[in-house]
Amino acid sequence: MEQLTLLPGDPAVKRSGGRHPADRMQSAPCVMHKSRYDNCVIRNETGVRVEAVHRALVLLKLLGEEGSLSVTEAAAALEVNPSTAQRLLATLVGDGFAQQGERKRYEPGPEFLRPGMVRAVPPLRAKARHVLERLFQRVGETVHLAILVGTEIHHVDGIEATNRHLRVGLRTGVRLPAHLTSAGKAMLAELPREEVEARYHVALLGDHGRQFNLDQLHAELERTRQNRIGMNFEESESGVAAFGASLGEIDGERAAFSIALPTSRCSDDDIPEFAEHLLWARAELVGA
Repeated sequence: MEQLTLLPGDPAVKRSGGRHPADRMQSAPCVMHKSRYDNCVIRNETGVRVEAVHRALVLLKLLGEEGSLSVTEAAAALEVNPSTAQRLLATLVGDGFAQQGERKRYEPGPEFLRPGMVRAVPPLRAKARHVLERLFQRVGETVHLAILVGTEIHHVDGIEATNRHLRVGLRTGVRLPAHLTSAGKAMLAELPREEVEARYHVALLGDHGRQFNLDQLHAELERTRQNRIGMNFEESESGVAAFGASLGEIDGERAAFSIALPTSRCSDDDIPEFAEHLLWARAELVGA
């Protein structure tokens, strides 16, 4: 689901008698933020390690996994204060294993990218990040980059609108049914009808197949083609609206940008503006 995050000062909290509505929701952003870096932890079974070296290796692995990294993200992954993370990143820069890119984010440096290194930079996330950041600056709402895998979308990057008390939480690392999400509809709408049906053939045979109507999906995808963006009004979660635009296929992955916000802050007048921003982001990244 696209998660709605409410903070203690929100009116919705007061209406609920002081109980935070987010307490009833699953997958809080902080839990997801932690799981995002779980695969980047380097295990040491000997029980003996030099902590500074261990942390530097974790940062190198993160740079390979994420494509870019801020000081705040590095500190969260290492569970250290930002000044410690800053010194470690500066050391990597000094030795050529990292470099500062746009908006002072750290990216793999020339030594990291030399032939023979174990892992290259993930091409999609690295290519799309700067446009995702600019899209966030333009709309001021939570934005995501997602890819299509079968009949699901996988959120591979995102920026949360932490400046807003009432917002949609970050969904990086979360998988959702494509036909219920704006990004999923936008990506499915670019596929031939036969491919859509092939993807959903297995889904129709499963336990939830009787609840799934392929004709309704085709009708929704046709509306998406006409609008040039996918729209989701409380389909994946109550209280959430989202809009998505396909980016086509990039390095073998079908991808999309999306904007998510509370329905209480979304009106019909906003839809053309969000569509304009999404189509601008698409043109900025892929030139179409």
